[in-house]
Amino acid sequence: MHPPFADLSRARILISNDDGINAPGIKVLERVARALSDDVWVVAPETEQSAAGHSLTIRRPLRIRQASERHFAVDGTPTDAVLLGVNKVLADKKPDLVLSGINRGANMGDDVTYSGTVAAAMEATILGIPAIALSQFLRPEQPVHWSTAEHWAPDVIRKVCSVGWGRNVLMNINFPAVIHAQVSGVEVVRQGKRKIGDELIERFDPRGEPYVWIGAQRAENPTEIGTDIEAVLRGAVAVTPLCVDLTHGQTMGALKTLFG
Repeated sequence: MHPPFADLSRARILISNDDGINAPGIKVLERVARALSDDVWVVAPETEQSAAGHSLTIRRPLRIRQASERHFAVDGTPTDAVLLGVNKVLADKKPDLVLSGINRGANMGDDVTYSGTVAAAMEATILGIPAIALSQFLRPEQPVHWSTAEHWAPDVIRKVCSVGWGRNVLMNINFPAVIHAQVSGVEVVRQGKRKIGDELIERFDPRGEPYVWIGAQRAENPTEIGTDIEAVLRGAVAVTPLCVDLTHGQTMGALKTLFG
């Protein structure tokens, strides 16, 4: 178990994301982190890496660029950024907490398997560091409610960190697409069902060659009570503990019986 944080003001916090080091969400998250501690570092991808998942760059060398004091850009994936942040940039004193985000768009349901935001938190978890992924849900043709995440995140992070959690667990937090005063509360919910890729756009390029573009349509159940999707669509902040151990105990037990 990771022990509870009695005082986050003493914590060294590493920030990363998948939208890139210049994304508005990571600037919001840095302000949130600085409201918690003075020891805040940013190591993030040089460019947007959305839907990169938990991919690691192994076929080419990686470069680290110092953008400013305590700000470093990595020309790789979110996983690369956290790995280098922990084992290179902060090798002398490892971070006590890793915060990933704030993602432009929710990471709920099956989205978490594609998410670079969640993957950055997952990498930290595998490295033995408590980690939280944060995402701001948005609606088409509406402004992103960054102020909602900025208003609610510090208190939610403090409360989550006041409770120790398993070393193979990361926290996934999604903020609803409403102004902060309209948030209905904070709810601890399970991962719902939400699948991207049901809409495939097939067209031809200027040379007449066919291509397929994966669309944004998602098949989801927004009414299933107790899920991250239902809570966020209803205007609540959703907190979901995710486990990096994918072993299914019940099936493993059945297989052990089968194979003796």
